[in-house]
This record gives sequence, C-alpha cells and structure tokens, in this order.
Amino acid sequence: MWYHRLSHLHGRLQDLLKGGVIYPALPQPNFKSLLPLAVHWHHTASKSLTCAWQQHEDHFELKYANTVMRFDYVWLRDHCRSASCYNSKTHQRSLDTASVDLCIKPKTIRLDETTLFFTWPDGHVTKYDLNWLVKNSYEGQKQKVIQPRILWNAEIYQQAQVPSVDCQSFLETNEGLKKFLQNFLLYGIAFVENVPPTQEHTEKLAERISLIRETIYGRMWYFTSDFSRGDTAYTKLALDRHTDTTYFQEPCGIQVFHCLKHEGTGGRTLLVDGFYAAEQVLQKAPEEFELLSKVPLKHEYIEDVGECHNHMIGVGPVLNIYPWNKELYLIRYNNYDRAVINTVPYDVVHRWYTAHRTLTIELRRPENEFWVKLKPGRVLFIDNWRVLHGRECFTGYRQLCGCYLTRDDVLNTARLLGLQA
Repeated sequence: MWYHRLSHLHGRLQDLLKGGVIYPALPQPNFKSLLPLAVHWHHTASKSLTCAWQQHEDHFELKYANTVMRFDYVWLRDHCRSASCYNSKTHQRSLDTASVDLCIKPKTIRLDETTLFFTWPDGHVTKYDLNWLVKNSYEGQKQKVIQPRILWNAEIYQQAQVPSVDCQSFLETNEGLKKFLQNFLLYGIAFVENVPPTQEHTEKLAERISLIRETIYGRMWYFTSDFSRGDTAYTKLALDRHTDTTYFQEPCGIQVFHCLKHEGTGGRTLLVDGFYAAEQVLQKAPEEFELLSKVPLKHEYIEDVGECHNHMIGVGPVLNIYPWNKELYLIRYNNYDRAVINTVPYDVVHRWYTAHRTLTIELRRPENEFWVKLKPGRVLFIDNWRVLHGRECFTGYRQLCGCYLTRDDVLNTARLLGLQA
C-alpha cells in the first residue's frame, strides 16, 4: 500500500514500520509522541513528484516518476556505487557478488530529498538517487526503447528524402559522421557520395566508423560474377531478399557495398526493411510473430571450391527480441542458407512454416521493395541485422567491393557522438 491512514493508529503501527511515503511541500502533523523513532515522514526536493516506498519481507517497493518498481535486496546490495564496491574511474564493480548473503535485508531505510540510504547488517551504507533507480529498474527498462528506429516501406523512405553524406564531410568532420550514423540508426541504410571508386578508398571509409570484421571471405572482399566462391552472389543471377551470414553464430552486423564498375544492364539492388515486415506480422498475427521469435533454426554454409573449404553453422530464431521489452533487434532470414529443420517436433514445424509464409508474404510485397542502382562513387551501408538485400540479374562486367563491419564498434562510435544506440 502506498499511503497509511493514521486513524486507528494503535492497530497499524506494524504496517507503518514497513513503509514510508513522501508528499512534497505538504505540512505533516507531528506524531512523534505516538510513532516509534524508526518511522519517519520525508519530503523530496521536487515540488511535483511524489515518492513512496515500502519495505517487504523479500523486496523493496518504490513508487516514483509514475513508475512502480520492485527491487530484490541482493540486487540493491550488489549495485552499490560506494567507493569500496564500485570503481568510478574504470566503471567496474569491485564488490565480490558471491560474498553477499542471499538472505540479506537492510537494517534501516532512509530517504533524504531524492536519495535513498540503505544500511545493511554489517553497517555498510548504500545510497541511490531516485532517478538512477527509475532508469535502471526492470520496470523502467520495460518502458525504454534501446534503439529508436523509423520503420519504412518504399514510399515512406522516399518521402523521407533521407540525405546522403558527402565523403569529405564523412571522413573529416564529426558533424558529417554523426549525420550519417543518425540516418543509419533510424533507417538501417545510409549512403556516402563522391567516394573515389577504389577498394582502398572504400576501406578508408569503412574504417572511419568501425573495425573491419574479417571473415572467411577475407577482410575486404572484391568480386565479380566469376563464381570464384561457392556462393550465388558470385554469379549474374538474381538474388532474392536475404540477410547475410545467417550461418555465423553472430551474423555480421553491417555490410558495405561499393560498385566500382558495371558495363552492362540490370543489377539493381533490392532493399527491404525486415523490421517493418515483422511489425506487420506482429499486428496481424501476433502468435506467429511469437513463434518466429522462439523456434531455433540452423543455417549452414558448405564450401569446397578451389582452396576455399568451409563448413559454417549458425543457430537462432528468425526474429530475435529483447525479453524484457519485446523490442526486435535482429532478423535472420535467408532461404538459401537455411539448413534442415531438425530442432523442433513435427507439430511445431507446420506452425512454423505457416508463420514463415506470413512473414515472407510481407517481405515480398512490392510496396515494401526499395530498388536502388549502385554506381561508382556511391557507397551503401546496410544494417544486416535489420535490412534484407537482394539484386536483379545483370549482364556485362560488374565489379563490387565491400566488407563487413563489427557492429559493436559502429554502435560505440555512435554513442561517443551522443546518439542513442
């Protein structure tokens, strides 16, 4: 309960011992002659926010900033930010979590303006700012989006008129780099213009925002339709929409494409926002969305061409969501590389095929297809965890170069520039 009526006081002293409530700027009656010394009424510094707390047998309950939060006592002791428990210079925990009594409870709890003080049985004091608790509570995180995004189909993206970034601005100014990353984080794709059409300049561009992720395809890859690798990408055939490296345990995060030369016709690149399609599935068939987020599948890449011998296997569901806020963060969709389905029983398999068909229909809707012609000097960055890509068949000689980027490093660069990622 969040407040105590003080009538019938003698029958309710035990309840008062367990809880506290704070109403800012309101005068309180003097009950000192009736209440035990352990019970206090406190005022927050804020004139608009009401704070109330209650101590339960196995957890601490707090109501603040329109959020009801519950904290385990071990959690409260483990996250202490005192000098002996946390190194503020390295931002690392010093406390040995295994040393905390799993049955620990605070001896006293006190609120001073907007700071809570917990005194533990050994005398150690932990203090928490109320806003820090809101931000870091489970209930607070449930309401928070990890990465803001704008979901799009072809019309939405074209109407947004998302600007490209000039190569020189991208390489030489933080403003240009931040503008690029903001577009990339919101839409999952971004372009850099006026890049000299060489592999070396493309590599320099990629290294501006991330470490290049070396894979079985090398560090920077350069390919034509010579079928030098055991992959359909090394042909002139059309490629249906897909995400890359689904056969890695952690699929590559960002893909970079630069068409250095094309003497022929066709070859347009297809881009589809997988998160937009998944959102349509969630709205129309939520039970199928849930199934696609829970059934683990194997994806496989087997190569035995020339000197290239590889056998890669990655396991994971088509849709990957954060369990606490149900936010989608990764789509793993590649019908070329999906291996034999042998990880779930037959009755689940048929329901999975139905759900997969629903998603595929959304991904293949013409209105969701954004087609772009890659040309020398224009470099495309793709969020491989979100945006599917493909291409139409082509004729003539076509040279492409590119690479994969380490997702953690791209997000690190974005955060250092003040972006939410």
